[in-house]
Amino acid sequence: MNNRTLYFGDNLEILRKKIPDKSFDLIYLDPPFNSNRNYNVLFKEGLQDSPAQIQVFEDSWHWTRESKAIFDHLVTKTNESISNLMLAWEKIIGHNDMLAYLTMMTVRLIELHRVLKDTGSLYLHCDPTASHYLKIALDAIFGNKNFLNEIIWHKNSGGIGRTSFSKRHDTILLYTKTQNYFYDGKAIGDLREQNEGTFGGYFGVDEDGRKYREVRKAGKIYKYYMDEPRNPDDVWEIPQIPERDKTERLGYPTQKPLALLERIILASSKEGDWILDPFCGCGTTVAAAEKLGRNWVGIDITTLAISLIKRRLKDHFSLGTKQIHTDGLPSDLSGARELFKKDPFEFEYWALDLINAMPAQSKSQENMRGADKGVDGVVTFIKNVCANGKKNSNGNGNYEYGKAIVQVKGGGVQRNQIAALKGDIEREKAEAGIFITLEEPTKPMIKEAIDGGTFSTPITNGIEFPKVQILTIKELLAGKTPKLPQGLIKNYHKEAKKVEYKKRKNVSDILMLF
Repeated sequence: MNNRTLYFGDNLEILRKKIPDKSFDLIYLDPPFNSNRNYNVLFKEGLQDSPAQIQVFEDSWHWTRESKAIFDHLVTKTNESISNLMLAWEKIIGHNDMLAYLTMMTVRLIELHRVLKDTGSLYLHCDPTASHYLKIALDAIFGNKNFLNEIIWHKNSGGIGRTSFSKRHDTILLYTKTQNYFYDGKAIGDLREQNEGTFGGYFGVDEDGRKYREVRKAGKIYKYYMDEPRNPDDVWEIPQIPERDKTERLGYPTQKPLALLERIILASSKEGDWILDPFCGCGTTVAAAEKLGRNWVGIDITTLAISLIKRRLKDHFSLGTKQIHTDGLPSDLSGARELFKKDPFEFEYWALDLINAMPAQSKSQENMRGADKGVDGVVTFIKNVCANGKKNSNGNGNYEYGKAIVQVKGGGVQRNQIAALKGDIEREKAEAGIFITLEEPTKPMIKEAIDGGTFSTPITNGIEFPKVQILTIKELLAGKTPKLPQGLIKNYHKEAKKVEYKKRKNVSDILMLF
Protein backbone atom coordinates (compact mmCIF):
# COMPACT_ATOMS: atom_id res chain seq x y z
CA MET A 1 0.00 0.00 0.00
CA ASN A 2 1.38 3.37 -1.03
CA ASN A 3 1.58 6.23 1.47
CA ARG A 4 -1.18 8.00 -0.47
CA THR A 5 -3.81 5.42 -1.37
CA LEU A 6 -7.44 5.67 -2.46
CA TYR A 7 -9.46 2.47 -2.54
CA PHE A 8 -12.64 2.23 -4.59
CA GLY A 9 -15.11 -0.31 -3.25
CA ASP A 10 -16.96 -1.58 -0.19
CA ASN A 11 -14.83 -0.75 2.83
CA LEU A 12 -15.73 -4.03 4.55
CA GLU A 13 -14.36 -6.05 1.65
CA ILE A 14 -11.26 -3.87 1.36
CA LEU A 15 -10.53 -4.00 5.09
CA ARG A 16 -10.83 -7.78 5.15
CA LYS A 17 -8.82 -8.49 2.01
CA LYS A 18 -6.21 -5.73 1.82
CA ILE A 19 -5.50 -4.21 5.23
CA PRO A 20 -3.43 -6.18 7.78
CA ASP A 21 -3.69 -5.97 11.57
CA LYS A 22 -2.45 -2.89 13.43
CA SER A 23 -1.79 -0.72 10.39
CA PHE A 24 -3.12 2.69 11.43
CA ASP A 25 -2.34 5.24 14.12
CA LEU A 26 -5.62 7.10 13.69
CA ILE A 27 -8.99 6.23 12.15
CA TYR A 28 -11.69 8.82 11.51
CA LEU A 29 -15.01 7.78 10.07
CA ASP A 30 -18.03 9.83 9.16
CA PRO A 31 -20.42 7.09 8.02
CA PRO A 32 -23.96 7.60 6.75
CA PHE A 33 -26.16 8.56 9.69
CA ASN A 34 -29.13 6.38 8.66
CA SER A 35 -31.07 9.60 8.12
CA ASN A 36 -33.09 8.15 5.20
CA ARG A 37 -31.88 10.95 2.94
CA ASN A 38 -30.30 10.83 -0.49
CA TYR A 39 -27.30 13.08 -1.02
CA ASN A 40 -26.26 14.78 -4.24
CA VAL A 41 -23.05 16.39 -5.38
CA LEU A 42 -23.08 19.66 -7.29
CA PHE A 43 -21.13 20.12 -10.50
CA LYS A 44 -20.15 23.16 -12.50
CA GLU A 45 -21.40 24.05 -15.93
CA GLY A 46 -19.10 26.42 -17.78
CA LEU A 47 -17.95 28.87 -15.13
CA GLN A 48 -21.22 28.88 -13.21
CA ASP A 49 -22.60 26.52 -10.57
CA SER A 50 -24.75 23.94 -12.29
CA PRO A 51 -28.22 22.84 -11.16
CA ALA A 52 -27.26 19.36 -12.33
CA GLN A 53 -26.77 17.01 -9.42
CA ILE A 54 -25.72 13.39 -9.20
CA GLN A 55 -26.73 11.18 -6.33
CA VAL A 56 -23.59 10.30 -4.41
CA PHE A 57 -24.99 7.92 -1.86
CA GLU A 58 -28.27 6.92 -0.32
CA ASP A 59 -28.17 7.45 3.43
CA SER A 60 -30.53 4.62 4.28
CA TRP A 61 -29.97 0.97 5.07
CA HIS A 62 -32.42 -1.86 4.50
CA TRP A 63 -33.00 -5.28 6.07
CA THR A 64 -32.01 -7.64 3.26
CA ARG A 65 -30.59 -11.13 2.82
CA GLU A 66 -27.10 -9.62 2.99
CA SER A 67 -27.72 -7.80 6.27
CA LYS A 68 -29.44 -10.92 7.70
CA ALA A 69 -26.41 -13.06 6.76
CA ILE A 70 -24.02 -10.59 8.43
CA PHE A 71 -26.27 -10.43 11.51
CA ASP A 72 -26.18 -14.23 11.79
CA HIS A 73 -22.39 -14.18 11.45
CA LEU A 74 -22.08 -11.64 14.28
CA VAL A 75 -24.32 -13.77 16.50
CA THR A 76 -22.63 -17.10 15.83
CA LYS A 77 -19.01 -16.38 14.83
CA THR A 78 -17.87 -13.54 17.10
CA ASN A 79 -17.31 -13.18 20.86
CA GLU A 80 -19.99 -13.36 23.53
CA SER A 81 -20.33 -9.59 24.04
CA ILE A 82 -20.97 -8.95 20.32
CA SER A 83 -23.35 -11.90 20.08
CA ASN A 84 -25.34 -10.78 23.12
CA LEU A 85 -25.44 -7.22 21.79
CA MET A 86 -26.88 -8.26 18.43
CA LEU A 87 -29.49 -10.52 20.04
CA ALA A 88 -30.52 -7.72 22.41
CA TRP A 89 -30.91 -5.30 19.52
CA GLU A 90 -32.93 -7.85 17.60
CA LYS A 91 -35.28 -8.26 20.56
CA ILE A 92 -35.65 -4.51 21.18
CA ILE A 93 -35.60 -3.14 17.62
CA GLY A 94 -36.84 -6.01 15.47
CA HIS A 95 -35.92 -6.82 11.87
CA ASN A 96 -35.97 -3.40 10.28
CA ASP A 97 -33.76 -0.76 8.68
CA MET A 98 -32.24 0.38 11.99
CA LEU A 99 -31.10 -3.16 12.79
CA ALA A 100 -29.66 -3.37 9.27
CA TYR A 101 -27.73 -0.13 9.86
CA LEU A 102 -26.38 -1.30 13.21
CA THR A 103 -25.45 -4.69 11.77
CA MET A 104 -23.52 -3.14 8.87
CA MET A 105 -21.78 -0.66 11.19
CA THR A 106 -20.88 -3.25 13.84
CA VAL A 107 -19.18 -5.61 11.42
CA ARG A 108 -17.14 -2.70 10.05
CA LEU A 109 -16.19 -1.42 13.51
CA ILE A 110 -14.83 -4.89 14.32
CA GLU A 111 -12.53 -4.67 11.30
CA LEU A 112 -11.51 -1.11 12.15
CA HIS A 113 -10.57 -2.24 15.66
CA ARG A 114 -8.40 -4.96 14.09
CA VAL A 115 -6.48 -2.59 11.79
CA LEU A 116 -5.90 0.05 14.51
CA LYS A 117 -2.49 0.05 16.22
CA ASP A 118 -2.31 -0.56 19.97
CA THR A 119 -1.37 3.10 20.44
CA GLY A 120 -4.07 4.29 18.03
CA SER A 121 -7.36 6.17 18.36
CA LEU A 122 -10.68 5.97 16.54
CA TYR A 123 -13.02 8.95 16.08
CA LEU A 124 -16.57 8.06 15.01
CA HIS A 125 -18.60 11.03 13.76
CA CYS A 126 -22.37 10.62 14.21
CA ASP A 127 -25.57 12.44 15.11
CA PRO A 128 -28.46 11.70 17.52
CA THR A 129 -30.15 9.38 15.01
CA ALA A 130 -28.03 6.43 16.13
CA SER A 131 -25.18 7.77 18.30
CA HIS A 132 -26.52 6.04 21.44
CA TYR A 133 -26.61 2.68 19.66
CA LEU A 134 -23.14 3.18 18.16
CA LYS A 135 -21.63 3.96 21.56
CA ILE A 136 -22.92 0.63 22.87
CA ALA A 137 -21.38 -1.12 19.86
CA LEU A 138 -18.06 0.64 20.48
CA ASP A 139 -18.16 -0.31 24.16
CA ALA A 140 -18.60 -3.95 23.16
CA ILE A 141 -15.81 -3.90 20.57
CA PHE A 142 -13.21 -1.56 22.13
CA GLY A 143 -14.13 -2.03 25.79
CA ASN A 144 -15.83 0.69 27.82
CA LYS A 145 -12.57 1.41 29.65
CA ASN A 146 -11.13 2.61 26.33
CA PHE A 147 -13.85 5.20 25.83
CA LEU A 148 -12.04 8.53 26.03
CA ASN A 149 -14.41 11.34 25.05
CA GLU A 150 -17.79 12.25 23.67
CA ILE A 151 -16.85 15.34 21.68
CA ILE A 152 -19.59 17.81 20.84
CA TRP A 153 -18.98 19.60 17.56
CA HIS A 154 -21.03 22.77 17.77
CA LYS A 155 -21.47 23.76 14.15
CA ASN A 156 -23.23 27.07 14.75
CA SER A 157 -25.49 26.22 11.83
CA GLY A 158 -28.81 24.54 11.30
CA GLY A 159 -32.48 25.41 11.43
CA ILE A 160 -34.15 27.53 14.05
CA GLY A 161 -36.20 25.43 16.44
CA ARG A 162 -39.91 26.24 16.46
CA THR A 163 -41.25 23.37 18.54
CA SER A 164 -37.96 22.21 20.11
CA PHE A 165 -34.43 23.41 20.81
CA SER A 166 -32.38 24.10 17.69
CA LYS A 167 -30.27 21.16 16.58
CA ARG A 168 -26.80 22.53 15.96
CA HIS A 169 -24.28 19.85 16.87
CA ASP A 170 -22.87 16.47 15.92
CA THR A 171 -21.26 13.94 18.24
CA ILE A 172 -17.78 12.48 17.78
CA LEU A 173 -17.07 9.38 19.87
CA LEU A 174 -13.38 8.90 20.70
CA TYR A 175 -12.09 5.42 21.60
CA THR A 176 -8.56 4.09 21.94
CA LYS A 177 -7.26 0.59 21.29
CA THR A 178 -5.48 0.36 24.66
CA GLN A 179 -4.59 2.64 27.56
CA ASN A 180 -1.19 3.19 25.93
CA TYR A 181 -2.51 5.68 23.37
CA PHE A 182 -0.94 8.74 21.78
CA TYR A 183 -2.40 12.16 22.60
CA ASP A 184 -0.97 15.64 22.01
CA GLY A 185 -3.15 18.39 23.45
CA LYS A 186 -0.39 20.96 22.97
CA ALA A 187 -0.53 20.54 19.20
CA ILE A 188 -4.16 21.65 19.28
CA GLY A 189 -3.22 24.65 21.35
CA ASP A 190 -0.64 25.56 18.74
CA LEU A 191 -3.30 25.21 16.04
CA ARG A 192 -5.63 27.40 18.11
CA GLU A 193 -3.01 30.16 18.09
CA GLN A 194 -2.46 29.84 14.36
CA ASN A 195 -6.18 30.11 13.66
CA GLU A 196 -7.19 32.55 16.38
CA GLY A 197 -10.42 33.66 14.80
CA THR A 198 -11.70 30.11 14.30
CA PHE A 199 -12.49 29.28 17.89
CA GLY A 200 -14.56 32.22 19.07
CA GLY A 201 -13.97 34.88 21.71
CA TYR A 202 -12.04 38.15 21.55
CA PHE A 203 -8.28 38.05 21.08
CA GLY A 204 -5.88 40.72 22.24
CA VAL A 205 -2.26 41.37 23.25
CA ASP A 206 -1.34 42.67 26.70
CA GLU A 207 1.49 45.07 27.59
CA ASP A 208 3.98 42.17 27.77
CA GLY A 209 3.12 41.07 24.24
CA ARG A 210 1.25 37.96 25.38
CA LYS A 211 -1.75 36.97 23.30
CA TYR A 212 -4.94 36.23 25.17
CA ARG A 213 -8.57 35.39 24.56
CA GLU A 214 -11.46 36.90 26.50
CA VAL A 215 -14.50 34.73 27.18
CA ARG A 216 -17.66 35.82 28.97
CA LYS A 217 -19.10 33.23 31.35
CA ALA A 218 -22.01 33.83 33.73
CA GLY A 219 -21.67 37.57 33.28
CA LYS A 220 -17.94 37.62 34.04
CA ILE A 221 -15.05 38.06 31.61
CA TYR A 222 -12.22 35.56 31.83
CA LYS A 223 -8.82 36.04 30.20
CA TYR A 224 -7.01 32.99 28.78
CA TYR A 225 -3.40 33.38 27.66
CA MET A 226 -2.45 31.52 24.50
CA ASP A 227 0.99 30.50 25.82
CA GLU A 228 -0.47 28.75 28.87
CA PRO A 229 -0.39 24.96 28.53
CA ARG A 230 -3.94 23.64 28.48
CA ASN A 231 -5.93 20.91 26.87
CA PRO A 232 -9.01 21.84 24.88
CA ASP A 233 -12.35 20.77 26.28
CA ASP A 234 -14.79 18.39 24.62
CA VAL A 235 -17.07 21.05 23.10
CA TRP A 236 -15.57 22.27 19.85
CA GLU A 237 -16.74 25.57 18.42
CA ILE A 238 -15.79 25.11 14.78
CA PRO A 239 -18.16 26.69 12.26
CA GLN A 240 -19.73 24.54 9.58
CA ILE A 241 -18.73 25.52 6.05
CA PRO A 242 -21.37 27.97 4.78
CA GLU A 243 -23.43 26.70 1.84
CA ARG A 244 -22.30 29.64 -0.29
CA ASP A 245 -18.63 29.38 0.66
CA LYS A 246 -16.56 29.74 -2.52
CA THR A 247 -13.15 28.79 -1.10
CA GLU A 248 -13.54 25.56 0.88
CA ARG A 249 -16.92 24.08 -0.03
CA LEU A 250 -16.71 21.64 -2.95
CA GLY A 251 -20.40 20.88 -3.46
CA TYR A 252 -20.27 17.57 -1.58
CA PRO A 253 -23.31 17.24 0.69
CA THR A 254 -21.73 16.06 3.95
CA GLN A 255 -18.41 17.92 3.67
CA LYS A 256 -16.79 18.69 7.03
CA PRO A 257 -14.53 21.69 7.70
CA LEU A 258 -10.81 21.17 7.26
CA ALA A 259 -10.24 22.76 10.70
CA LEU A 260 -12.23 19.94 12.35
CA LEU A 261 -10.06 17.21 10.83
CA GLU A 262 -6.86 19.13 11.49
CA ARG A 263 -7.70 19.24 15.19
CA ILE A 264 -8.37 15.50 15.30
CA ILE A 265 -5.21 14.60 13.39
CA LEU A 266 -2.97 16.88 15.46
CA ALA A 267 -4.39 15.54 18.73
CA SER A 268 -3.98 11.84 17.97
CA SER A 269 -1.12 11.40 15.52
CA LYS A 270 2.42 12.51 14.74
CA GLU A 271 4.01 13.57 11.48
CA GLY A 272 4.60 10.45 9.39
CA ASP A 273 1.83 8.45 11.09
CA TRP A 274 -0.83 6.53 9.14
CA ILE A 275 -4.41 7.85 8.90
CA LEU A 276 -7.46 5.94 7.61
CA ASP A 277 -10.87 7.23 6.57
CA PRO A 278 -13.07 4.30 5.43
CA PHE A 279 -15.95 6.59 4.34
CA CYS A 280 -13.82 9.31 2.80
CA GLY A 281 -16.46 11.13 0.71
CA CYS A 282 -14.95 14.32 -0.68
CA GLY A 283 -11.62 13.68 1.05
CA THR A 284 -11.40 16.21 3.88
CA THR A 285 -9.59 13.70 6.10
CA VAL A 286 -6.97 12.84 3.49
CA ALA A 287 -6.55 16.51 2.59
CA ALA A 288 -5.92 17.37 6.25
CA ALA A 289 -3.55 14.40 6.59
CA GLU A 290 -1.61 15.51 3.52
CA LYS A 291 -1.44 19.08 4.80
CA LEU A 292 -0.04 17.93 8.15
CA GLY A 293 2.53 15.50 6.74
CA ARG A 294 0.78 12.22 7.53
CA ASN A 295 0.47 9.11 5.37
CA TRP A 296 -3.11 8.31 4.51
CA VAL A 297 -5.59 5.80 3.10
CA GLY A 298 -9.11 6.66 1.99
CA ILE A 299 -11.90 4.27 0.97
CA ASP A 300 -15.13 5.13 -0.82
CA ILE A 301 -17.77 3.14 -2.65
CA THR A 302 -18.40 5.67 -5.44
CA THR A 303 -16.24 6.56 -8.42
CA LEU A 304 -17.53 10.13 -8.17
CA ALA A 305 -15.95 10.50 -4.72
CA ILE A 306 -12.61 9.04 -5.85
CA SER A 307 -12.57 11.41 -8.82
CA LEU A 308 -13.42 14.41 -6.63
CA ILE A 309 -10.70 13.56 -4.09
CA LYS A 310 -8.01 13.26 -6.78
CA ARG A 311 -8.96 16.65 -8.19
CA ARG A 312 -9.07 18.17 -4.71
CA LEU A 313 -5.57 16.94 -3.92
CA LYS A 314 -4.34 18.26 -7.24
CA ASP A 315 -5.83 21.68 -6.52
CA HIS A 316 -4.71 21.79 -2.87
CA PHE A 317 -1.19 20.38 -3.19
CA SER A 318 -0.44 20.02 -6.93
CA LEU A 319 -0.34 16.23 -6.53
CA GLY A 320 -0.33 14.37 -9.83
CA THR A 321 -2.07 11.08 -10.52
CA LYS A 322 1.24 9.22 -10.24
CA GLN A 323 1.64 10.42 -6.65
CA ILE A 324 -1.74 9.00 -5.60
CA HIS A 325 -2.19 5.25 -5.75
CA THR A 326 -5.72 4.25 -6.73
CA ASP A 327 -6.85 0.70 -6.09
CA GLY A 328 -10.08 -0.88 -7.31
CA LEU A 329 -10.72 1.16 -10.44
CA PRO A 330 -10.05 -0.50 -13.80
CA SER A 331 -6.58 -0.20 -15.26
CA ASP A 332 -7.18 -2.52 -18.21
CA LEU A 333 -9.98 -3.89 -20.36
CA SER A 334 -10.68 -6.90 -18.17
CA GLY A 335 -11.03 -4.63 -15.13
CA ALA A 336 -13.45 -2.43 -17.06
CA ARG A 337 -15.55 -5.46 -17.97
CA GLU A 338 -15.60 -6.57 -14.34
CA LEU A 339 -16.74 -3.12 -13.16
CA PHE A 340 -19.53 -3.05 -15.75
CA LYS A 341 -20.67 -6.49 -14.67
CA LYS A 342 -20.64 -5.51 -11.00
CA ASP A 343 -22.22 -2.04 -11.31
CA PRO A 344 -23.11 -0.56 -14.72
CA PHE A 345 -23.71 2.87 -13.22
CA GLU A 346 -20.33 3.13 -11.51
CA PHE A 347 -18.83 1.92 -14.81
CA GLU A 348 -20.63 4.78 -16.54
CA TYR A 349 -19.30 7.39 -14.09
CA TRP A 350 -15.78 5.94 -14.36
CA ALA A 351 -15.90 6.04 -18.16
CA LEU A 352 -17.13 9.64 -18.16
CA ASP A 353 -14.24 10.63 -15.93
CA LEU A 354 -11.77 9.22 -18.47
CA ILE A 355 -12.68 12.12 -20.77
CA ASN A 356 -13.41 14.69 -18.04
CA ALA A 357 -17.12 14.62 -18.81
CA MET A 358 -19.69 15.85 -16.30
CA PRO A 359 -22.40 13.29 -15.49
CA ALA A 360 -25.64 14.46 -17.03
CA GLN A 361 -28.22 14.43 -14.27
CA SER A 362 -29.41 13.10 -10.93
CA LYS A 363 -30.14 9.41 -10.91
CA SER A 364 -31.31 7.01 -8.24
CA GLN A 365 -31.48 3.29 -7.80
CA GLU A 366 -35.25 3.44 -7.35
CA ASN A 367 -35.77 4.71 -10.88
CA MET A 368 -32.72 2.93 -12.32
CA ARG A 369 -30.82 6.21 -11.86
CA GLY A 370 -33.09 8.11 -14.19
CA ALA A 371 -34.17 8.14 -17.79
CA ASP A 372 -31.20 9.95 -19.31
CA LYS A 373 -32.80 10.77 -22.70
CA GLY A 374 -29.72 9.48 -24.46
CA VAL A 375 -27.33 11.71 -22.52
CA ASP A 376 -25.01 10.18 -19.93
CA GLY A 377 -22.57 13.08 -19.72
CA VAL A 378 -21.51 16.42 -21.15
CA VAL A 379 -18.14 17.84 -22.19
CA THR A 380 -18.10 21.65 -22.25
CA PHE A 381 -15.69 23.74 -24.30
CA ILE A 382 -15.20 27.39 -25.17
CA LYS A 383 -16.87 28.11 -28.50
CA ASN A 384 -16.32 31.83 -28.77
CA VAL A 385 -15.06 34.89 -26.91
CA CYS A 386 -17.63 37.67 -27.02
CA ALA A 387 -16.44 40.88 -28.55
CA ASN A 388 -17.71 43.22 -25.83
CA GLY A 389 -14.58 42.52 -23.78
CA LYS A 390 -16.41 42.14 -20.47
CA LYS A 391 -14.73 40.15 -17.75
CA ASN A 392 -16.54 37.70 -15.52
CA SER A 393 -15.84 37.22 -11.80
CA ASN A 394 -13.01 34.78 -12.58
CA GLY A 395 -11.29 37.19 -14.93
CA ASN A 396 -11.46 34.73 -17.80
CA GLY A 397 -13.40 36.84 -20.28
CA ASN A 398 -17.00 36.67 -21.44
CA TYR A 399 -17.23 33.26 -23.09
CA GLU A 400 -19.81 31.44 -25.13
CA TYR A 401 -19.80 27.70 -24.51
CA GLY A 402 -20.39 24.71 -26.71
CA LYS A 403 -20.97 21.14 -25.63
CA ALA A 404 -20.56 17.55 -26.72
CA ILE A 405 -23.03 15.09 -25.25
CA VAL A 406 -21.72 11.68 -24.23
CA GLN A 407 -23.23 8.20 -24.27
CA VAL A 408 -21.61 5.24 -22.51
CA LYS A 409 -22.35 1.65 -23.50
CA GLY A 410 -21.01 -1.43 -21.77
CA GLY A 411 -23.02 -4.08 -23.56
CA GLY A 412 -23.61 -4.94 -27.21
CA VAL A 413 -23.57 -2.07 -29.68
CA GLN A 414 -25.09 -1.54 -33.12
CA ARG A 415 -25.53 1.05 -35.88
CA ASN A 416 -28.92 2.39 -34.80
CA GLN A 417 -27.38 3.63 -31.53
CA ILE A 418 -25.21 6.05 -33.51
CA ALA A 419 -28.23 7.15 -35.53
CA ALA A 420 -30.06 7.81 -32.27
CA LEU A 421 -27.09 9.81 -30.95
CA LYS A 422 -27.35 12.09 -33.98
CA GLY A 423 -30.94 12.85 -33.07
CA ASP A 424 -29.96 13.50 -29.47
CA ILE A 425 -27.31 15.99 -30.63
CA GLU A 426 -29.95 17.96 -32.51
CA ARG A 427 -32.48 17.81 -29.67
CA GLU A 428 -29.92 18.99 -27.10
CA LYS A 429 -28.61 21.69 -29.45
CA ALA A 430 -25.13 20.31 -28.95
CA GLU A 431 -22.18 20.76 -31.28
CA ALA A 432 -21.12 17.11 -31.14
CA GLY A 433 -21.65 13.67 -29.65
CA ILE A 434 -19.21 11.15 -28.17
CA PHE A 435 -20.05 7.46 -28.04
CA ILE A 436 -17.95 5.49 -25.52
CA THR A 437 -18.15 1.73 -25.88
CA LEU A 438 -16.69 -1.20 -24.00
CA GLU A 439 -17.14 -3.42 -27.05
CA GLU A 440 -15.53 -2.82 -30.44
CA PRO A 441 -17.80 -0.82 -32.80
CA THR A 442 -19.15 -2.46 -35.95
CA LYS A 443 -18.28 -1.21 -39.43
CA PRO A 444 -21.83 0.11 -39.98
CA MET A 445 -21.48 2.11 -36.72
CA ILE A 446 -18.20 3.64 -37.87
CA LYS A 447 -19.74 4.55 -41.27
CA GLU A 448 -22.77 6.10 -39.55
CA ALA A 449 -20.47 8.24 -37.40
CA ILE A 450 -18.42 9.38 -40.40
CA ASP A 451 -21.60 10.30 -42.24
CA GLY A 452 -22.47 12.61 -39.35
CA GLY A 453 -20.09 15.19 -40.78
CA THR A 454 -18.06 17.82 -38.93
CA PHE A 455 -18.42 21.08 -37.04
CA SER A 456 -16.25 24.11 -36.31
CA THR A 457 -16.36 27.03 -33.91
CA PRO A 458 -15.43 30.72 -34.30
CA ILE A 459 -12.54 30.38 -31.85
CA THR A 460 -10.88 27.56 -33.85
CA ASN A 461 -10.60 29.53 -37.11
CA GLY A 462 -12.33 27.05 -39.36
CA ILE A 463 -10.69 23.85 -38.06
CA GLU A 464 -13.16 20.99 -38.44
CA PHE A 465 -14.00 18.44 -35.74
CA PRO A 466 -16.04 15.23 -36.04
CA LYS A 467 -19.72 15.71 -35.29
CA VAL A 468 -19.93 12.14 -33.98
CA GLN A 469 -17.00 10.27 -32.44
CA ILE A 470 -16.72 6.68 -31.29
CA LEU A 471 -14.14 5.93 -28.62
CA THR A 472 -13.54 2.51 -27.12
CA ILE A 473 -12.58 1.94 -23.49
CA LYS A 474 -9.44 0.26 -24.78
CA GLU A 475 -8.48 3.44 -26.65
CA LEU A 476 -9.21 5.67 -23.67
CA LEU A 477 -7.07 3.49 -21.38
CA ALA A 478 -4.27 3.83 -23.91
CA GLY A 479 -4.49 7.63 -23.67
CA LYS A 480 -6.65 8.58 -26.63
CA THR A 481 -8.80 11.70 -26.13
CA PRO A 482 -11.82 13.14 -27.98
CA LYS A 483 -11.15 15.53 -30.85
CA LEU A 484 -12.69 18.77 -29.61
CA PRO A 485 -11.82 22.48 -29.68
CA GLN A 486 -9.22 23.77 -27.26
CA GLY A 487 -10.43 25.51 -24.13
CA LEU A 488 -12.10 22.43 -22.65
CA ILE A 489 -13.51 22.91 -19.17
CA LYS A 490 -11.42 20.15 -17.63
CA ASN A 491 -12.60 20.27 -14.02
CA TYR A 492 -16.32 20.04 -13.36
CA HIS A 493 -15.94 19.86 -9.61
CA LYS A 494 -15.59 23.11 -7.73
CA GLU A 495 -11.92 23.99 -7.41
CA ALA A 496 -10.19 23.63 -4.05
CA LYS A 497 -7.91 26.46 -3.01
CA LYS A 498 -4.16 26.01 -2.64
CA VAL A 499 -3.08 24.96 0.85
CA GLU A 500 0.20 25.55 2.66
CA TYR A 501 1.43 22.22 3.95
CA LYS A 502 4.37 20.28 5.32
CA LYS A 503 6.29 18.84 2.39
CA ARG A 504 7.45 15.37 3.23
CA LYS A 505 11.06 14.32 3.08
CA ASN A 506 11.75 11.81 0.30
CA VAL A 507 8.01 11.24 0.12
CA SER A 508 8.27 9.23 -3.08
CA ASP A 509 10.45 6.70 -1.27
CA ILE A 510 8.11 6.19 1.70
CA LEU A 511 6.20 2.99 1.17
CA MET A 512 4.33 0.62 3.39
CA LEU A 513 4.47 -2.74 1.66
CA PHE A 514 1.73 -5.15 2.62
